[in-house]
Amino acid sequence: MSSVVGPTTPKGTPRDAAARRNLWGHFTRHSAWENGVATMVRGEGHHIWDANGKRYIDGLSGLFVVQAGHGRRALAEAAAKQAEELAFFPLWSYAHPAAIDLAERLADLAPGDLNRVFFSTGGSEAVETAFKLAKQYWKLVGRPGKHKVISRTIAYHGTTHGALSVTGLPTLKEPFEPLVPGTLKVPNTNLYRAPEHLRDDPEAFGLWAADRIEEMILMEGPETVAAVFLEPVQNAGGCFPPPPGYFARVREICDQYDVLLVSDEVICAFGRIGSIFACEDLGYVPDMITCAKGMTSGYSPIGATIVSDRIFEPFATGAASFAHGYTFGGHPVSAAVAMANLDVFEAEGLTDRVKANAPAFRGTLEKLLDLPIVGDVRGAGYFYGIELVKDRSTRESFSGEESERLLRGFLSGALFDAGLYCRADDRGDPVIQLAPPLTTGQAEFDEIEQILRGVLTEAWARL
Repeated sequence: MSSVVGPTTPKGTPRDAAARRNLWGHFTRHSAWENGVATMVRGEGHHIWDANGKRYIDGLSGLFVVQAGHGRRALAEAAAKQAEELAFFPLWSYAHPAAIDLAERLADLAPGDLNRVFFSTGGSEAVETAFKLAKQYWKLVGRPGKHKVISRTIAYHGTTHGALSVTGLPTLKEPFEPLVPGTLKVPNTNLYRAPEHLRDDPEAFGLWAADRIEEMILMEGPETVAAVFLEPVQNAGGCFPPPPGYFARVREICDQYDVLLVSDEVICAFGRIGSIFACEDLGYVPDMITCAKGMTSGYSPIGATIVSDRIFEPFATGAASFAHGYTFGGHPVSAAVAMANLDVFEAEGLTDRVKANAPAFRGTLEKLLDLPIVGDVRGAGYFYGIELVKDRSTRESFSGEESERLLRGFLSGALFDAGLYCRADDRGDPVIQLAPPLTTGQAEFDEIEQILRGVLTEAWARL
């Protein structure tokens, strides 16, 4: 699995001892904490500092989250102001101004008729909401047999039970099986690992990959399939952008067989690819959008499932209700911070900044293709993966044991020690993932490239 651990705070300090004694890290091998715990204490702009005072460039925006950068006083002040006025009230049969205002703003920003916003506290919950909503929608319109959902191999959609079922990572799912039945998998859009006869024709590969969705719908029976869950750019496996024509064909398939299309934009929304919602960058209108992370730039937790008027219609009248919710969904403080964050986006033109600088980011990272260990550089916007290979001419990847030694045994710590916080990941083939704050520019791109070049050169020499 992924690794972002590097050098640690000094072993034996009281806080380090307390962390090792009491804190349970997420996706963490706790044996790695035996020599101390990496502890970050401050952030400013696109940099973070550890407990020793060492500075790092935040090449992952925390976890694809801190779009507007660290240390934004306006966002902290928005949280404090809202907490003074109304710190908490639930959306269970009630409303509050912060949630109303944010729902209206998100609906205005979303494409098509996606006008109804269901709030949660994070991405997994947003996907869980979409999964349950798709099932209930089809029941309410008299088609209860439509309960299966389709997603892609290696795709990550969350850790809650339903979202994990939609996820396409067997090693992540195995400890918690049996999971929710009726979750089907189709090929992803990794052009670098596409069938040989399609590698030189991205458009043909995109249509081939999309047609596998139609094939699965027909094999299972259209009367049984409720929804397709797709990320605009798939995260797990190392940033798989869609080939030309892919989403146009997927939308056509979903319309033909009356299947809902869910655009999982937990990572890709809020400027990560370019626009506020990445589906607009890629030219399709889904039936639902799931989002979270960048909505507040991480200053307070929130998530949302934004749905079309068509999906809300059966719930609009009579006794029907969506018996689903979260205590802290649409939390007043988080909603207020999200509004302030969107104000920053508008005032500083962050989405336009990404669109203008994205070619330079790609070009800077592509300089690394002269290294024998770098097989592929792929992604979009400010969201990139660098796939590492054993033999570039044959695209031979590393074995599981070799990946373990390469990623955890060297790269993760070496990159961090060199001053770059990023992600070394082996969900699929080994990759390094990068997603810096949207405030970064050419100077930071160059710094990232130089650190990567030095560490990857050393890694190859060790091999």
